[in-house]
Amino acid sequence: MYYDFFGFREPPFSIAPDPRYLYLSDRHKEALAHLMYGVGGQGGFIVITGEVGTGKTTVSRCFIDNAPDNVDMAIILNPRLSARELLSSVCDELGIRHPAGSSIKRLVDLINEDLLKAYAAGRHKVLLIDEAQNLSSEVLEQLRLLTNLETAEKKLLQIILLGQPELNDMLSLPELRQLNQRVTARYHLDALQKEELPSYLQYRLSVAGQRGELFSRGAIQALYKLSGGVPRLINLVSDRALLGAYAEGEHLVTREHIRTAAREVTGPDMPGRRQFPRKSVFAALAVVVLAIAVSWGLSDRERRQWLTSPFVAQAAGDSEPEVSGSDPGEAEGQGAADVDGADENESAETQGTAQSDQAAPVGDLAEPAALAPFRFDTDALSKVEAFQALFQQWGERYTPSDFPVACEFGRRQGLGCLHREGTRRSLLQIDRPTILRLRDGNRERYVTLVSLRGDEAQLRLADGEIRTVSFRELEDFWYGDFSVLWRLPPYLGDNDSTSKEIWLSSQLMQLADLHAASDRERVEVQNMGPEQQVEWYQGIKGLQVDGIPGAMTLIQINNDLHPGVPRLTNTGAEG
Repeated sequence: MYYDFFGFREPPFSIAPDPRYLYLSDRHKEALAHLMYGVGGQGGFIVITGEVGTGKTTVSRCFIDNAPDNVDMAIILNPRLSARELLSSVCDELGIRHPAGSSIKRLVDLINEDLLKAYAAGRHKVLLIDEAQNLSSEVLEQLRLLTNLETAEKKLLQIILLGQPELNDMLSLPELRQLNQRVTARYHLDALQKEELPSYLQYRLSVAGQRGELFSRGAIQALYKLSGGVPRLINLVSDRALLGAYAEGEHLVTREHIRTAAREVTGPDMPGRRQFPRKSVFAALAVVVLAIAVSWGLSDRERRQWLTSPFVAQAAGDSEPEVSGSDPGEAEGQGAADVDGADENESAETQGTAQSDQAAPVGDLAEPAALAPFRFDTDALSKVEAFQALFQQWGERYTPSDFPVACEFGRRQGLGCLHREGTRRSLLQIDRPTILRLRDGNRERYVTLVSLRGDEAQLRLADGEIRTVSFRELEDFWYGDFSVLWRLPPYLGDNDSTSKEIWLSSQLMQLADLHAASDRERVEVQNMGPEQQVEWYQGIKGLQVDGIPGAMTLIQINNDLHPGVPRLTNTGAEG
């Protein structure tokens, strides 16, 4: 499967309740604390509830592994039993010999004898029942009667009930009020919060042996939206998305991988999928207020801020930006720049025939100035215009009518296209002028970012003008998708693998001189094989360490050894 490809020792997103993979969110810590506190008490019931897939069983396994040494555990996993069958199962779990067909009274007497022996020996008996919402009222009442087994000091049996929220509804029934009053610890386990998801993913990846970042920001946003933060759904979709990325030779899981995995794993009824808006008074009020806002002549940005406010989100029946489903306006034309051994997707896409009349000279960036407000309608570009502006930064004039696929034109000029999802940090690491894909509702536009210093973002507009705006304003419209151009290595297209090895070796020799901390390390690196040299370089640059000179590795080599390439942080022309 994909395990070796990503460097895993074992599958990181198995849905088996392995305690090693329990990510202790604040809620999981609370649930575990309730179990540990309850089992140290004086008997009675502990009730842990949670929606399907929130991790109740995994928490219980962690509790079992960490229970005090004097605790003997009886575990019932299938509670669809009659009262007699349940008592027989308890005897089996506690190792109590009992004749076949024993009556309920006989089974209770045998359990009582065993509990008294355990108490005399300093042992504490705990009965844990999973999926307890499947217990009948008759069986729950029999469990209550079991807790009547006691000494003058304490009850002899502790019972833990794990179940879905319906369990609380059952316990609130009038006929079970005596049992409900004996619950000494109770906790409801919620799904993960959005801000916890990156840590959850990273924790499971690290347990499986991989410490790199394999999920883009857009992928994480989509994953939370589509899973609702439910760990089981997160695991199912993540596992399938990693398999999809592996099938494409990608080392980074993107938003589209998540969407495809969600469709394949869960079908159309997954949490987070867009449903028809609810008809409500809020929706009617939203329409009225919007009409008033427009009549007052609000700017486009003010209207957009109002439309994304919590009030309007509540009226629409949704509280977060939509990340599931297909992107409107996605390009149809598509080409590829296939790098030998590359670990990033370099497919390119563009459309249309518009073009600028004249290419502006490279490096004519405006001096830092007061930040102008960013206007989506006037400052953003079509995809074709954005690629034209990007090629201008590399001293190339792109004519869409001659090359409908922009990246095919780039490849003829020795430039590759790299499409990724990431954050500002990703942009700065690659350090190339970049095209950002922006979205405002259903509208999709682009900007060509040619310089980024602090919050100052310089954009090249369609007419060649450079405008300085706030990057924070751009982030209001940017969901992580970006494209860059980069200089392809000279060995591409050469069928002789020797030329690749010679070129890489010469580059890495120079990099050893540049980055080795000592003469000894420099000599060691220069004596390594090509794959080990690449791994050494990837390690010091914080890249995926796989020994493959893919696009990200080659871009960093270019950054270190060819300072004349256009940069995002210190733009210049390539020499």
